[in-house]
This record gives sequence, C-alpha cells and structure tokens, in this order.
Amino acid sequence: MSTARQTESAFRLIRKAIGDRAAVRSKVTRTARTLGNLAGGEVERRLHSLRTQGLLDRIPNRWQLAFGAWDMLRFVIVPAAADYYDHQGIDFRFHQVLRGLDDPLSIADPTGLFADFETISGHVMQVVHLNPIYDLQLMAMWPDGLQRFEDEVAAMVAGTHPRAGTIGAIVEDPTYHSRLLDYVRAFRRDPKNVAPMVRQEQTLRADPHFANAERVFATVPGYIAWCNALPADLAGLVRHRARLARFPLEFGGV
Repeated sequence: MSTARQTESAFRLIRKAIGDRAAVRSKVTRTARTLGNLAGGEVERRLHSLRTQGLLDRIPNRWQLAFGAWDMLRFVIVPAAADYYDHQGIDFRFHQVLRGLDDPLSIADPTGLFADFETISGHVMQVVHLNPIYDLQLMAMWPDGLQRFEDEVAAMVAGTHPRAGTIGAIVEDPTYHSRLLDYVRAFRRDPKNVAPMVRQEQTLRADPHFANAERVFATVPGYIAWCNALPADLAGLVRHRARLARFPLEFGGV
C-alpha cells in the first residue's frame, strides 16, 4: 500500500496541500485566531490549565518559552525529522513546504501553546510523529479535546475528515492514522500506562545527547522543566543560545 505523498507528482501534491477555497478560508481563520492568542492572555490561561492538571508546577515567562522552543527545534525536531525523511527517501525541505501549504501555523509554533486546536490536531495527523504524547497532553487543555481528537482521527481513517485531501498529500505512512487512532483510544483509557507510540529512528538514538533531549522534550512537563531551567532574562538567554551546542547529558528534567 502506498500514499499520494509517495506516488504523485510535486505539482499535484502542492495543489492537494493547498486545497479548495473552503480549505483556504479555514487556514485564514486559524491563522487569525492564533495571532489573537499571541497578543492576548490565552497562553497564560492554557498554562494555568496545565498546572491545574498537575503537568507543571511553575510557569516560565514568554522569553523562556521561546528559547525553550528554539532548543526543542534544534536538538530534537529538526534532526529527527531530517534523519527520518532521509531514510524514507523523501525530500525534507519539500515536505516542509507541503506542511506549510496545508497549515502555515503547523511549522510556526513547535510548542503548540499558541496554536488553535485544529492546528494542533491537524499537525498530529499530517506528520508521522516521533512521539505524539506531547500533543495529546496539549489537547487536554480543552475540556473535550481528547474526545474531539479521537473523533477527528477516526474520520481520517474513514476518509470523511474535511482535511483528508490536504493531509493525505503529506503523510507518507499508510498505516499511521489507524495506529494513531488505537493509541489515542488507549491513552484516553489509561494515560499513565499506555505503551508509547514511538517512531523508529535509524541512527540518532545512538547519540546520548539526542536521546536525552528526546526524553525531555517528549512531554509538556519535560519541555516546561527545561524552560524553567533557562535564564529568566533576555541577555542570559542569548548567552545560553550562543554557548550551548549540544543538549546536556546531566539535565534530568522531570
């Protein structure tokens, strides 16, 4: 079994990722809502919701969140994705183009803390995740978030989701959505004991620095713990960025 991402031309994939007029209007609406989140107090509300759930005990400031997101990108997300798509025989840069066309915000906010619910859910469905637990913890910020997401993944499996066409231009694994649906259902039943749905990496986990970064950034509590460990002032954060070339082995996180 193969997917459109593996068999269709670049031109057809671009057309599919953009979608029809309704899809474009939906992207514009999601973008506007996310920009509103950046300007308003929605992020603080979400962080307080996560603290109420016991996922964090101290809220970092926005500069710490931003530099923590930068570290998440450079130490885990980008190297893991580049490694994975290289072994899949997929052009990593073109893959990011398709993701951006499907949802411009899916690659703009790696933390998901500023994103609209539909952006987070779409992101999890468009990318074969290294580990989706972080995103499921994010969706729990909405009272019915996990139920909504389960329904969306079920619709993707059934082929009835409104974004099935645009997301279908990106996902290269034909089994991903069915496996994701099983995982979401198991996570909802028992989030503490569900077997992790971890994407296999061919080389990177042999590097202990990457392995520790992956462990820390795999969950919302881990990401927040890293942010809280960073300097609280901008000058200190700039020095941190300049000096830290590899993720530290000694950071235990949560």
